[in-house]
Amino acid sequence: MAISKLGVIWNPSKPGGDQLRSAVESVFGEDSDGTHVEWWETTPEDPGRGMAAEAAAAGCDVVVAAGGDGTVRAVAEGLVGTDAALGIVPRGTGNLLARNLSVPLNDPVAALIRVRDGEEKEIDLGWVEIDGDEHAFVVMVGFGIDAQMLVETDDDLKDRAGWLAYVEAMGRALAGTEMTDISLALDDGEPQELRGHTMLIGNCGMVQGGIRLLPDAVLDDGQLDMLLVSADGPLQWLDTVRSVVWENGIRRIFGAVDEAVSTNSTTHVSAERIVVELSAPRMFEIDGEEVGEISRFTVRVQPAAVTVR
Repeated sequence: MAISKLGVIWNPSKPGGDQLRSAVESVFGEDSDGTHVEWWETTPEDPGRGMAAEAAAAGCDVVVAAGGDGTVRAVAEGLVGTDAALGIVPRGTGNLLARNLSVPLNDPVAALIRVRDGEEKEIDLGWVEIDGDEHAFVVMVGFGIDAQMLVETDDDLKDRAGWLAYVEAMGRALAGTEMTDISLALDDGEPQELRGHTMLIGNCGMVQGGIRLLPDAVLDDGQLDMLLVSADGPLQWLDTVRSVVWENGIRRIFGAVDEAVSTNSTTHVSAERIVVELSAPRMFEIDGEEVGEISRFTVRVQPAAVTVR
């Protein structure tokens, strides 16, 4: 389906703005298919939600989020309930939704060709409620090592070294993550009392390096998937690594298992709605962005909420 009007929402704080404009011109120039292109810049106050809604209202068939996971999340949230489709040009560190959709990385022209020529796909959207406010997410939310790594990561090193900065932070994150009592309720079930230090709830599960932390997570299955890690001590950490790399990694690739395997230190479940209460506040993240310490949150899935091109 030809695109008559394209909206591009980009984060001007990211480098490569001239390269992005050149790529858009080469793929959607007036002399190619007649696509009209309009541009919107994100701001610190609005990372893209308002611009996405404005672009959809202006009649854009497709709205491209050119930025990191935060920009993609905001644009996707702004497109809920509209007829506009989402396109992605990855320009961040993680680019996790792009990875899970096999969007080309570090190549704006290839990503835009994928937007121009690709099929449309409806995907689910996750919502997390914190203190009465709901926030959308396209990849995952949670607390523990993942969120603690964001706190521990040096911003200057992240700018220079990208994902390698998170590796440097992992040792400090492990030391700063503590076990906590957790009340967990799935859908309409009764609360369960558990203990753990890391919880991730997501709509897709692959992170950098091709590792699938949520191996059952599918973008369009109407479910959210959860991983709870309760490893306490070296032996249980080895069990966690075995779970991620072997049970839910290599064995899954070769067809030995067809659903996520829980172990002594890892618990995998799926649900449409998950309510979590913590005995002590923990640092929380939404699609890789730190949002502060919280002790209670509710997540739900909105099936087929956004169309991705």
